[in-house]
Amino acid sequence: MKLSKLASEIAESPTLALNEEARLLKERGEAVINLGIGEPRNKTPFSAVLASGARLSSGEVKYTPPDGLPSMKKAVIRYTEENYNRLVAPENVIITNGAKQSLFNIFYSILNPQDEVIVIAPYWVSYPEMIRMCLGIPVVVTPEDGTFIPRFEDIERAISSSTRAIIINSPNNPSGAIYPDSLIEKIVDLCEKKGIFMVCDDIYHKLTFDRNVATPAYAFSKNDIEDSNIIVVNGVAKLYGMTGFRIGWVVAPRELVRVMTNVLAQTTSCVSPIAQAAAEGALNGLQSVVESLRLQIENNRNVLLQEMKSFSGARLIEPQGTFYALPDLRAFNNNSVEISRFLLKKAMVVTVPGREFGMEGHIRISFAGSAPEVTEGLARIRWALDMTSPNEIYIGDRKMIRDWN
Repeated sequence: MKLSKLASEIAESPTLALNEEARLLKERGEAVINLGIGEPRNKTPFSAVLASGARLSSGEVKYTPPDGLPSMKKAVIRYTEENYNRLVAPENVIITNGAKQSLFNIFYSILNPQDEVIVIAPYWVSYPEMIRMCLGIPVVVTPEDGTFIPRFEDIERAISSSTRAIIINSPNNPSGAIYPDSLIEKIVDLCEKKGIFMVCDDIYHKLTFDRNVATPAYAFSKNDIEDSNIIVVNGVAKLYGMTGFRIGWVVAPRELVRVMTNVLAQTTSCVSPIAQAAAEGALNGLQSVVESLRLQIENNRNVLLQEMKSFSGARLIEPQGTFYALPDLRAFNNNSVEISRFLLKKAMVVTVPGREFGMEGHIRISFAGSAPEVTEGLARIRWALDMTSPNEIYIGDRKMIRDWN
């Protein structure tokens, strides 16, 4: 069968593949702990359930405007004013089928073949693939000092005449790092001077710890939104734990929103009115649900930090946000794919290889689940890798003895 070369070269999503493998193992009765999944375990906010239920009960489940329901856009406008201190018009907002579609449609709308997008490692696994799918070229900038914060000089050096955009994800998936204000300010200034888009993936922007704040790029720009090079992407998946509803949005200049609206209209037509009603309910409902989730995740992060203290050989930079950690395990093996496979086989713990995020020798650990899962998962990982730990452990109801070095 002859298939598209472009489509055939798209890499499989490693997180989805590992989640499926974990699901199959659980179906076989294995005591698997999934520290690879990127979603909170909270219940959908009640305000979202009520709003989506009311929409469904009305029977009015038809096509919606391709750029989103007016009421949903109004909720995003209010959210933007309250959290970004920017008043935008409905024409500056488009609702999408998840922040993932937001990002793809942005790249599709701004890139010509061979245009370049600067991607900072560690990066979300889908950025390079999306850019390639839109015939662009991802240019990766990797911190060389052992941290997860790039030097501005390295970003500036990566810019060429073909650079079209820089994508910023802070708080960062997979490291949990928050980029300092000084770096964000310099990138904003650089993009405005060079006429480069600054794509801000803000999906985790409120999930921060220890009173750290991820200052939005808008804070460092005096430009009106129509003259701004800043594109903001957000959604309800992470902050409200509503990953299955697939609602994201983009705030951008009108001309870009107009083009993105045409792209969405010709691909997915529109966004489900039931899902939009749920998202609107979440945005307009009690916001204490976000703080409650943040506190739960921060507690899980603290549990992880405590467990990592006794993990000889592992190096961890403390996550400042998100619900991910990216420990350096090169003391055990430089090949992160081999590490993740080994941990799944021996310890029944799902992790994601750091190679997928541009950080070989690391693994991504999600602490979005329960504190007991984090404790048990880290104990198993330590047992499997750290030879100074006890060589016996119970996995489920089976006593396991470490018989490798």
